[in-house]
Amino acid sequence: MTEPTFPFRVPFAQACAIVDAVAVERRLQPQTVSLSRAHGHVLARDVVATLPQPPFDNSAMDGFALRHADLAADGAPTRLHLAGEQFAGPDAALTVEAGSCVRITTGAPMPAGADTVVMKENTALDGDAVIVQIAPRLGQHVRRAGEDSQVGDLLLRAGDTLTPARIGLAASQGLAQLDVVRRPTVAVFATGDELVEPGMSLGPGQIYNSNRDQLMALLRAEGLEPVAFPTLPDDAAQVTSALRHAGEAFDLVLTCGGVSAGEKDLLPELLQRRGRVRVWKVMMKPGMPLLLAEGDTLGPALFLCLPGNPVSVLATWLALGRRLVDGLQGRAPRALRRARLASDWTKKHERLELLRGRWWIDDDGISWVEPNPADGSHRMQAAADSDALIVLDAGPRDYAGGTPVDVLPY
Repeated sequence: MTEPTFPFRVPFAQACAIVDAVAVERRLQPQTVSLSRAHGHVLARDVVATLPQPPFDNSAMDGFALRHADLAADGAPTRLHLAGEQFAGPDAALTVEAGSCVRITTGAPMPAGADTVVMKENTALDGDAVIVQIAPRLGQHVRRAGEDSQVGDLLLRAGDTLTPARIGLAASQGLAQLDVVRRPTVAVFATGDELVEPGMSLGPGQIYNSNRDQLMALLRAEGLEPVAFPTLPDDAAQVTSALRHAGEAFDLVLTCGGVSAGEKDLLPELLQRRGRVRVWKVMMKPGMPLLLAEGDTLGPALFLCLPGNPVSVLATWLALGRRLVDGLQGRAPRALRRARLASDWTKKHERLELLRGRWWIDDDGISWVEPNPADGSHRMQAAADSDALIVLDAGPRDYAGGTPVDVLPY
């Protein structure tokens, strides 16, 4: 093999930087969606308050709005005249005069003259009089206009993921729609003559195609709507034709298998000849053969080619594939967690390792992660029994139990 003209056998950190740079170059365009469809999307533009919240002084309790100056100074029960009722809804334009009060419900506008609300439970009724038995503090149970946000406040930032609370905040400003970054369209391929679809009978030398369903589930977990294509045989003409059609129709084409250096690993040569390779082979375990390329003559899509071993698919997607999809939408890379190793572990090789493990927080609030000893890239049961990847830095090392490590949750 001649010396590649693209980044080849790069450290994991360099691969992350390349993925981030490609994502910035290929950032997807904004679109407008209704609030009912905005959950999980990435906000494309800042949201600035155009009205205060709350928009008017209102009651935080069911009770009676009054003038604090009318209450007995020594805290003794105070008798007030009940002058009317103000429920949540249209303002009744009532005024609280000296020695009177107004029945009020939660969220109702404060009547003119009133500055305090006494809870209903702290009062007694006597005809058209209200007896305040436990005096509230001045201003108690009153929500002041603008105490949550003022006109001009920055409420949501471009790049924020729209959670239910953030959608509620936008709705409180009267917004029915938001500008979000368009989610990428994704095509998914598995490759290999040995693959058989689940539900069919296996022949000698065949295995079930687990990668496609695993990858489709990972993509759906990100709110994407991927399209699965039939398994590609180890045939250069068929692979080229299928990828060209997908490359013209999708933003991102994901493949599993066929990306290493074997006789039937067709993708590296194809994408070097027909596309622009941005990185091939990352110094990580599992998942070293990962390849990222632009299609060029295969269409405008990005091509992210993952290794064929099922644990490698999981690890490379969580570590780099998800990072690429996030970056295409303008979402910041997800922060790693920190945890202590629950047992000793010996790392014997040079590459950064993404080890499967079970992550939990104990009763003292300390975060722990237990490595799974079945660390082979074909050991899918170990991956299924785990819920996080343990990031072990490049270079051999003995890790004692209790050592802090980075953790990447599934």
